[in-house]
Amino acid sequence: MSALLSVPGRLTVGADGALSGASGRYTKHLGDMGGVYRDQGAYEQLVAQRGADALVYTVHEHRNVETEGALIIGTSTLLPGRVGEEFAVTRGHLHARADRAELYHCLSGSGVMLLETVDGRSEAVPLTAGEAVHVPGHWVHRSVNTGEQPFVTLFCYPADAGQDYGLIEEAGGMATLVVDDGAGGWTTRPNPDHTGYSGRA
Repeated sequence: MSALLSVPGRLTVGADGALSGASGRYTKHLGDMGGVYRDQGAYEQLVAQRGADALVYTVHEHRNVETEGALIIGTSTLLPGRVGEEFAVTRGHLHARADRAELYHCLSGSGVMLLETVDGRSEAVPLTAGEAVHVPGHWVHRSVNTGEQPFVTLFCYPADAGQDYGLIEEAGGMATLVVDDGAGGWTTRPNPDHTGYSGRA
């Protein structure tokens, strides 16, 4: 048995996404988001304007072991913005072990958790500070920042879950887009390029 199993992790979670006691951190930049947004022209124009190194989101996480029963806990900070009509998003994923669930609790800002199943169901769950969504297993999920401030969430999921990031790209994007409604808010719209999550259970 690993000695790490016997060492509790003491964390301090900030509303700005800071995570004291984190064991890891990674960032995604504008240049990493190729193929994520439907409007490729708007994406390329934004890269030309802001540069490929422009920060899109940051993840801090705490993990010790990745055995069954362990947890990964962290924060995601998604900066505001738009690419064409779409609001800023994370890449999104289905867990590699698809039956694994995840909790997202909004710490600050406002956004949407975009949720889809491989058999065609879709939900867009709005979140503001203090609200949370319990994402069941078998649901593809992606964070969307629909506000003007960073959208910061605390997440927790099983350490053995893994992530499948490729299925969204292979499907031509998620089935639903979260876009500007033209009146200062957001709405959803079907993605005509989506071809379905074939081969995923």
